[in-house]
Amino acid sequence: MPQHKIPELVCPAGSLPALKAAVDHGADTVYLGYKNDTNARNFAGLNFDHKAMVEGIDYAHRRNRRVLMAINTFPQPGREADWHRAVDGAADLGVDAVILADVGLLDYASRRHPQLRLHLSVQGSATSYEAVNFAHREFGIRRAVLPRVLTLAQVELVIRNTPVEIEVFGFGSLCVMNEGRCWLSSYATGESPNTVGACSPAKFVKWERKPGVMNTRLNGILIDRYGDNEPAGYPTLCKGRFEVNGETYYAMEEPTSLNVLELLPDIARIGVAAIKVEGRQRSPAYVAQVTRTLRAALDELGRDADHFSVKPAWQAELGKVSEGSQVTLGAYDRPWR
Repeated sequence: MPQHKIPELVCPAGSLPALKAAVDHGADTVYLGYKNDTNARNFAGLNFDHKAMVEGIDYAHRRNRRVLMAINTFPQPGREADWHRAVDGAADLGVDAVILADVGLLDYASRRHPQLRLHLSVQGSATSYEAVNFAHREFGIRRAVLPRVLTLAQVELVIRNTPVEIEVFGFGSLCVMNEGRCWLSSYATGESPNTVGACSPAKFVKWERKPGVMNTRLNGILIDRYGDNEPAGYPTLCKGRFEVNGETYYAMEEPTSLNVLELLPDIARIGVAAIKVEGRQRSPAYVAQVTRTLRAALDELGRDADHFSVKPAWQAELGKVSEGSQVTLGAYDRPWR
């Protein structure tokens, strides 16, 4: 195949150690967020206060890596000023781009900080080139992160019909196939990644240990039941096991990780600008392992795309940190289409 530009590797930084792990193991770009509910990964004990953010941005920039700030929740009524301050702070800190989902915030950022590069978040749920081009025309976005619901052919269609750079997810936990609209968590608890920045907030989670069984509940709703020797996952509605017509199974989504290693040549061929790794809630060790592996694969692709093949060692490394120790190509590959 002809040589194509190798996509940028964009890696998660849920903490300063994770940021350094990503930079040290080959990320081109890291993305991070504030320690508050302007951030769709607002988990306790994670994210950045001002001091850590300054140090992290400096660490990345001194090594010629880029930093993206995720301000990707939706402002709550009467509190719009909190989100405006977050955008202002990102501009003052000198981040390379801000990732936004809300059209009101996109409008504010484009008018208040015209020099600030804007990316459309996956939380914006833009699945068509019309939606991407609207955000480009109205707010000047330079990149859009596509939800994980499109086939590669659909991604290619978007790329062919927009001047906006396109970023896709390449590894990490999936999201139930209505991405960016987190209604299940909101239904069960009144809070969701769109509002307070956390799916299934920890204050609603309850673990019940009984002889031979572990029940997990979210705001009183039984999400799953595990045997003594079965690893117990975090209780989110989309990945719960439920009894349906007498059968118990993962009714909506199995715990499994997206892994696009074997699709990298096609992803490069269609012109994807960046590959994103999910996992700001994961450990620095996870970030290091995934970043190192994808860096090796992308570098190999860049050296000889015609003879690229996935090394078993890469799959083994990513398999160790995959959710449920399972991987999938997700919506990118639908043989039945």
